[in-house]
Amino acid sequence: MKTQRKRSRHLAGFTLLEAMISIFVLTFGVLSLAAVYAQGIFFASLSQYDYVAEKKAEQAVEAIFTARDIKQLTWASIQNVSNNGVFLDPPQPILVPGTDGLVGTVTDQGSADEVITIGPGPDGILGTADDQVVDLNPWMKRTIAISAVTGETNLRMITVTITYQVGKMSRNYTLISYISAFA
Repeated sequence: MKTQRKRSRHLAGFTLLEAMISIFVLTFGVLSLAAVYAQGIFFASLSQYDYVAEKKAEQAVEAIFTARDIKQLTWASIQNVSNNGVFLDPPQPILVPGTDGLVGTVTDQGSADEVITIGPGPDGILGTADDQVVDLNPWMKRTIAISAVTGETNLRMITVTITYQVGKMSRNYTLISYISAFA
């Protein structure tokens, strides 16, 4: 009497193909997550440059308001050079203000590049000669555009645009403000 047990073709477990597919899906998921994480770190690092751009735009607008308030500039001169004012038209490198103390004017030409301090140097003390500084030129430019507001003779729009390059990415920060002839 020969009795053979029939072997079941449906054994428990995974086949090699099923294991390979699950490994591929898991690998794809992990690599996708790593790419998203790396991109997040990159964009987080841009925030420091965005902050610098914001502050350089604010600096220009505040200087214009101050010059108007202390009567350093007349209302007629708070315009671009193309409209007989003092502010240069094309994008300008970010330089230390010239003799008039205003950024983006003719007197800036020949001034030193503006630098920012990003942290203490090896001695760990901020404000010493070994501090880490970054030159804002040539990778950062500022454009100051002053235009008349239609129908308002005593009102002008100031548009300050900071353009900068980080790696292969070009970014802009634009600040729009309005200034009146009255202090």
